[in-house]
Amino acid sequence: MDLSQNHQQLQDNGYTIVENLIDLNFVDELVDEIKKLEIRLQRTPDNNRFEGNQTTRTYNLLAHGEIWQHIPVQPQVLELIEGVIGEQCLVSSLASISLAPGETAQVIHADDQVQPLAKPHVATVCNSMWALTDFTEENGATRVVPGSHLWQNPDYFGDQSDIESIPAEMPKGSVLVWHGSTWHGGGANTTDDQIRIGVAMNYCAGFIRQQENQHLGIPPEIVATFSPQLRQLCGFGMYRGLTGNIEKHSPAYLLYGDEEETQLWDYDPIEPK
Repeated sequence: MDLSQNHQQLQDNGYTIVENLIDLNFVDELVDEIKKLEIRLQRTPDNNRFEGNQTTRTYNLLAHGEIWQHIPVQPQVLELIEGVIGEQCLVSSLASISLAPGETAQVIHADDQVQPLAKPHVATVCNSMWALTDFTEENGATRVVPGSHLWQNPDYFGDQSDIESIPAEMPKGSVLVWHGSTWHGGGANTTDDQIRIGVAMNYCAGFIRQQENQHLGIPPEIVATFSPQLRQLCGFGMYRGLTGNIEKHSPAYLLYGDEEETQLWDYDPIEPK
Protein backbone atom coordinates (compact mmCIF):
# COMPACT_ATOMS: atom_id res chain seq x y z
CA MET A 1 0.00 0.00 0.00
CA ASP A 2 1.32 3.43 -0.99
CA LEU A 3 1.08 5.67 2.07
CA SER A 4 2.98 8.65 0.63
CA GLN A 5 -0.14 10.85 0.66
CA ASN A 6 -0.83 9.90 4.29
CA HIS A 7 2.74 10.74 5.29
CA GLN A 8 2.32 14.15 3.66
CA GLN A 9 -1.00 14.76 5.40
CA LEU A 10 0.60 13.99 8.75
CA GLN A 11 3.35 16.47 8.03
CA ASP A 12 1.06 19.21 6.75
CA ASN A 13 -2.15 18.76 8.74
CA GLY A 14 -1.02 16.78 11.78
CA TYR A 15 -3.35 13.85 11.08
CA THR A 16 -4.39 11.40 8.40
CA ILE A 17 -7.03 8.69 7.87
CA VAL A 18 -6.32 5.34 6.22
CA GLU A 19 -9.73 4.10 5.19
CA ASN A 20 -10.81 0.44 5.16
CA LEU A 21 -7.41 -0.76 6.36
CA ILE A 22 -8.40 -3.44 8.86
CA ASP A 23 -10.17 -6.69 7.91
CA LEU A 24 -13.79 -6.42 9.06
CA ASN A 25 -13.87 -9.96 10.44
CA PHE A 26 -10.98 -9.03 12.73
CA VAL A 27 -12.76 -5.81 13.65
CA ASP A 28 -15.83 -7.80 14.72
CA GLU A 29 -13.63 -10.09 16.83
CA LEU A 30 -12.16 -7.06 18.58
CA VAL A 31 -15.63 -5.68 19.32
CA ASP A 32 -16.69 -9.01 20.83
CA GLU A 33 -13.58 -9.07 23.02
CA ILE A 34 -14.16 -5.52 24.20
CA LYS A 35 -17.73 -6.28 25.23
CA LYS A 36 -16.60 -9.39 27.13
CA LEU A 37 -13.84 -7.47 28.88
CA GLU A 38 -16.16 -4.66 29.90
CA ILE A 39 -18.43 -7.23 31.56
CA ARG A 40 -15.67 -9.32 33.14
CA LEU A 41 -13.75 -6.32 34.46
CA GLN A 42 -16.98 -4.52 35.40
CA ARG A 43 -15.86 -1.44 33.53
CA THR A 44 -18.05 1.64 33.84
CA PRO A 45 -17.59 5.29 32.83
CA ASP A 46 -15.04 7.14 34.94
CA ASN A 47 -17.31 10.16 35.27
CA ASN A 48 -14.78 12.93 34.89
CA ARG A 49 -14.49 15.89 32.56
CA PHE A 50 -11.65 14.44 30.51
CA GLU A 51 -12.57 10.76 30.17
CA GLY A 52 -16.29 11.40 29.96
CA ASN A 53 -19.50 10.52 31.77
CA GLN A 54 -20.87 8.09 29.20
CA THR A 55 -17.60 6.61 27.94
CA THR A 56 -16.26 3.22 29.02
CA ARG A 57 -12.51 2.67 28.70
CA THR A 58 -10.53 -0.54 29.17
CA TYR A 59 -6.79 -0.04 29.56
CA ASN A 60 -3.69 -2.25 29.34
CA LEU A 61 -5.25 -4.47 26.67
CA LEU A 62 -2.04 -6.41 25.99
CA ALA A 63 -2.56 -8.10 29.36
CA HIS A 64 -5.97 -9.39 28.32
CA GLY A 65 -5.52 -11.81 25.47
CA GLU A 66 -3.51 -12.81 22.41
CA ILE A 67 -5.81 -10.95 20.02
CA TRP A 68 -4.44 -7.57 21.16
CA GLN A 69 -0.89 -8.51 20.19
CA HIS A 70 -1.76 -7.93 16.52
CA ILE A 71 -2.57 -4.25 16.97
CA PRO A 72 0.75 -2.56 17.88
CA VAL A 73 2.59 -4.29 15.01
CA GLN A 74 0.08 -3.51 12.24
CA PRO A 75 2.56 -2.67 9.44
CA GLN A 76 0.82 0.24 7.69
CA VAL A 77 -0.03 2.02 10.93
CA LEU A 78 3.46 1.41 12.29
CA GLU A 79 4.99 2.82 9.11
CA LEU A 80 3.05 6.06 9.56
CA ILE A 81 3.89 6.24 13.26
CA GLU A 82 7.61 5.72 12.61
CA GLY A 83 7.44 8.42 9.94
CA VAL A 84 6.60 10.87 12.72
CA ILE A 85 8.53 9.70 15.79
CA GLY A 86 11.20 7.48 14.21
CA GLU A 87 12.12 3.84 14.42
CA GLN A 88 12.47 2.01 17.73
CA CYS A 89 9.37 3.74 19.05
CA LEU A 90 7.40 2.31 21.96
CA VAL A 91 3.86 1.29 22.83
CA SER A 92 2.68 4.07 25.11
CA SER A 93 -0.80 2.75 25.82
CA LEU A 94 -3.44 0.48 24.32
CA ALA A 95 -7.06 0.95 25.34
CA SER A 96 -10.59 0.51 24.07
CA ILE A 97 -13.05 3.41 24.11
CA SER A 98 -16.81 2.88 23.98
CA LEU A 99 -18.49 6.26 23.62
CA ALA A 100 -22.20 5.93 24.35
CA PRO A 101 -25.22 8.10 23.44
CA GLY A 102 -25.48 11.23 25.56
CA GLU A 103 -21.73 11.75 25.84
CA THR A 104 -20.65 15.37 25.53
CA ALA A 105 -17.64 16.56 23.55
CA GLN A 106 -14.27 16.00 25.21
CA VAL A 107 -12.07 18.98 25.96
CA ILE A 108 -9.74 19.71 23.06
CA HIS A 109 -6.15 18.82 23.97
CA ALA A 110 -2.80 17.57 22.66
CA ASP A 111 -1.41 14.22 23.78
CA ASP A 112 2.07 15.62 24.40
CA GLN A 113 0.94 18.67 26.36
CA VAL A 114 2.09 17.13 29.68
CA GLN A 115 5.67 17.25 28.43
CA PRO A 116 7.40 20.50 29.50
CA LEU A 117 8.79 21.31 26.06
CA ALA A 118 8.42 24.49 24.06
CA LYS A 119 6.29 23.92 20.98
CA PRO A 120 6.60 23.15 18.19
CA HIS A 121 9.28 20.57 19.00
CA VAL A 122 10.65 17.33 17.63
CA ALA A 123 7.83 14.79 17.64
CA THR A 124 7.69 12.68 20.80
CA VAL A 125 4.22 11.13 20.52
CA CYS A 126 2.12 9.77 17.65
CA ASN A 127 -1.21 8.08 18.23
CA SER A 128 -3.89 6.20 16.35
CA MET A 129 -7.58 5.40 16.66
CA TRP A 130 -8.93 2.21 15.13
CA ALA A 131 -12.58 2.59 14.10
CA LEU A 132 -14.38 -0.59 15.16
CA THR A 133 -17.70 1.00 14.21
CA ASP A 134 -18.41 3.76 11.74
CA PHE A 135 -17.18 7.08 13.12
CA THR A 136 -19.65 9.87 12.30
CA GLU A 137 -20.09 13.39 13.55
CA GLU A 138 -23.37 12.31 15.14
CA ASN A 139 -21.94 9.41 17.16
CA GLY A 140 -18.88 11.28 18.42
CA ALA A 141 -16.12 10.89 15.84
CA THR A 142 -12.78 12.22 17.09
CA ARG A 143 -12.50 15.94 16.36
CA VAL A 144 -9.18 17.32 15.12
CA VAL A 145 -7.75 20.80 14.60
CA PRO A 146 -5.78 20.75 11.32
CA GLY A 147 -2.32 22.28 11.51
CA SER A 148 -2.37 22.70 15.29
CA HIS A 149 0.74 20.53 15.65
CA LEU A 150 2.68 23.54 14.32
CA TRP A 151 1.30 26.09 16.78
CA GLN A 152 3.74 28.15 18.84
CA ASN A 153 3.40 27.40 22.57
CA PRO A 154 -0.43 27.18 22.65
CA ASP A 155 -2.41 27.85 25.83
CA TYR A 156 -4.00 24.50 26.64
CA PHE A 157 -6.07 25.82 29.52
CA GLY A 158 -7.30 29.05 28.00
CA ASP A 159 -10.53 29.88 26.19
CA GLN A 160 -11.15 27.25 23.51
CA SER A 161 -14.36 28.76 22.14
CA ASP A 162 -12.62 30.11 19.03
CA ILE A 163 -10.77 26.87 18.19
CA GLU A 164 -12.37 25.30 15.14
CA SER A 165 -12.27 21.50 14.93
CA ILE A 166 -13.59 19.07 12.35
CA PRO A 167 -14.88 15.49 12.81
CA ALA A 168 -12.53 12.75 11.60
CA GLU A 169 -15.34 10.73 10.08
CA MET A 170 -14.35 7.30 8.79
CA PRO A 171 -15.93 3.94 8.03
CA LYS A 172 -15.55 0.90 10.25
CA GLY A 173 -12.14 -0.72 9.73
CA SER A 174 -10.34 2.60 9.14
CA VAL A 175 -7.55 4.11 11.24
CA LEU A 176 -6.94 7.73 12.22
CA VAL A 177 -3.29 8.62 12.92
CA TRP A 178 -2.30 11.96 14.46
CA HIS A 179 0.80 13.82 15.59
CA GLY A 180 1.05 14.09 19.40
CA SER A 181 0.93 17.89 19.24
CA THR A 182 -2.29 17.96 17.21
CA TRP A 183 -5.25 19.32 19.15
CA HIS A 184 -8.13 16.85 19.19
CA GLY A 185 -10.86 15.36 21.37
CA GLY A 186 -13.73 12.93 21.32
CA GLY A 187 -16.93 14.32 19.83
CA ALA A 188 -20.42 14.43 21.33
CA ASN A 189 -22.62 11.39 20.74
CA THR A 190 -26.02 12.83 19.85
CA THR A 191 -27.52 9.56 18.61
CA ASP A 192 -30.13 7.55 20.48
CA ASP A 193 -28.65 4.10 20.08
CA GLN A 194 -25.14 4.12 18.57
CA ILE A 195 -22.11 3.29 20.69
CA ARG A 196 -18.97 4.53 18.96
CA ILE A 197 -16.31 1.89 19.64
CA GLY A 198 -12.63 2.43 18.94
CA VAL A 199 -9.20 1.27 20.02
CA ALA A 200 -6.66 3.93 20.96
CA MET A 201 -3.24 2.55 19.97
CA ASN A 202 -0.75 5.12 21.21
CA TYR A 203 3.01 5.28 20.66
CA CYS A 204 5.89 7.40 21.92
CA ALA A 205 9.47 7.89 20.78
CA GLY A 206 12.00 5.47 22.23
CA PHE A 207 13.49 8.16 24.44
CA ILE A 208 10.17 9.14 26.07
CA ARG A 209 8.51 7.48 29.08
CA GLN A 210 5.45 5.40 28.18
CA GLN A 211 2.00 6.39 29.40
CA GLU A 212 1.25 2.87 30.68
CA ASN A 213 3.98 0.97 32.51
CA GLN A 214 4.29 -2.06 30.24
CA HIS A 215 6.90 -3.80 32.41
CA LEU A 216 4.67 -4.05 35.48
CA GLY A 217 1.29 -3.91 33.78
CA ILE A 218 1.73 -7.02 31.64
CA PRO A 219 2.48 -10.30 33.48
CA PRO A 220 5.86 -11.84 32.48
CA GLU A 221 4.22 -15.06 31.31
CA ILE A 222 2.17 -13.05 28.82
CA VAL A 223 5.18 -11.06 27.62
CA ALA A 224 6.86 -14.43 26.99
CA THR A 225 4.23 -15.11 24.29
CA PHE A 226 4.96 -11.83 22.47
CA SER A 227 7.00 -11.72 19.29
CA PRO A 228 10.45 -10.10 19.61
CA GLN A 229 9.10 -7.12 17.67
CA LEU A 230 6.25 -6.61 20.12
CA ARG A 231 8.57 -6.98 23.11
CA GLN A 232 10.77 -4.28 21.60
CA LEU A 233 7.74 -2.05 21.12
CA CYS A 234 6.74 -2.58 24.76
CA GLY A 235 10.12 -1.39 25.99
CA PHE A 236 11.96 -4.65 26.53
CA GLY A 237 14.65 -3.61 24.07
CA MET A 238 17.16 -0.78 23.99
CA TYR A 239 16.83 2.55 22.25
CA ARG A 240 19.70 2.99 19.82
CA GLY A 241 21.62 0.24 21.55
CA LEU A 242 22.00 2.22 24.77
CA THR A 243 18.97 3.55 26.61
CA GLY A 244 17.27 0.88 28.72
CA ASN A 245 20.23 -1.50 28.85
CA ILE A 246 21.11 -3.92 31.65
CA GLU A 247 24.86 -4.59 31.68
CA LYS A 248 24.95 -3.70 27.96
CA HIS A 249 22.13 -6.13 27.14
CA SER A 250 18.44 -5.55 26.57
CA PRO A 251 15.84 -6.75 29.08
CA ALA A 252 14.40 -9.05 26.38
CA TYR A 253 17.82 -10.66 25.90
CA LEU A 254 18.18 -11.41 29.59
CA LEU A 255 14.58 -12.55 30.07
CA TYR A 256 13.78 -14.30 26.82
CA GLY A 257 17.03 -14.70 24.89
CA ASP A 258 15.95 -12.37 22.07
CA GLU A 259 18.70 -11.47 19.65
CA GLU A 260 19.59 -7.82 19.92
CA GLU A 261 21.31 -5.08 18.01
CA THR A 262 24.30 -3.53 19.72
CA GLN A 263 24.62 -0.40 17.55
CA LEU A 264 26.16 2.11 19.96
CA TRP A 265 27.99 -0.58 21.89
CA ASP A 266 30.14 -1.10 18.80
CA TYR A 267 31.87 2.15 19.71
CA ASP A 268 33.90 3.16 22.74
CA PRO A 269 31.74 5.31 25.01
CA ILE A 270 32.90 8.84 25.64
CA GLU A 271 33.46 9.20 29.36
CA PRO A 272 32.50 12.56 30.91
CA LYS A 273 35.46 14.67 31.98
